[in-house]
Amino acid sequence: MHDYAPGETIAMHAHDRDQLVYASAGVMTVRTGEGAWVTPPHRAVWIPAGTPHAIAMSGRVAMRTLYFRPVLVRGLPRKCCVIAVSNLVRELILHICAHGADRHVSALLARQLRALPTLALELPMPSDARACRVAERLAAEPGTQAELASLCRDAGASRRTIERSFIAETGLSLGRWRQQSRLMHAVQLLGGGATVTEVAYEAGYATPSAFTVAFHKTFGATPTAYFDVSRTARPAPRPAP
Repeated sequence: MHDYAPGETIAMHAHDRDQLVYASAGVMTVRTGEGAWVTPPHRAVWIPAGTPHAIAMSGRVAMRTLYFRPVLVRGLPRKCCVIAVSNLVRELILHICAHGADRHVSALLARQLRALPTLALELPMPSDARACRVAERLAAEPGTQAELASLCRDAGASRRTIERSFIAETGLSLGRWRQQSRLMHAVQLLGGGATVTEVAYEAGYATPSAFTVAFHKTFGATPTAYFDVSRTARPAPRPAP
């Protein structure tokens, strides 16, 4: 387990075992060649073995990381995903981090992980070069009000062509991808301590209320309610030497 300061990063690397990266406080963004996954407090990212990934911190982050033998995690996804962390799973993670792995506790945790829902915190990247240029522009400037058709022309194709690439390669329409990018940027800003009003305009929404409606529709709670846990969460105490 490790605590990180705001803005710290972990360079691209990979592990030979499946990995669960959990933030008991703060927001992490995990990036791979296929996309990005944002983890607010009490969420975790599942990273299959051999997946090159980098991690960036928004706000102070209390990271707890577990590694699993393949025999324990059969049936878990073979791609990165964000999962909700129940109270039981949180306690199991903290117990293992503090006291070391135990076969029975690890098996119980693996069973619980299989039952947890995945969350809408993924931003898959298209592979088509023109679509990728549009995605990179939208991710770099989430608040831009530029018309999507104009961005597509700048990337060298019509909006219809780019739209087809996004749907085929990410499963999202261009408009939905832009919305997802804005919301993920918003989660990062909120994790860094920005206010809802600041985040709304930075992420490209016309008003804070419009942002709140979009956030609630995607995450099932208002930004304030969603991040209540981040204001009260503290890093787990380190075990005595």
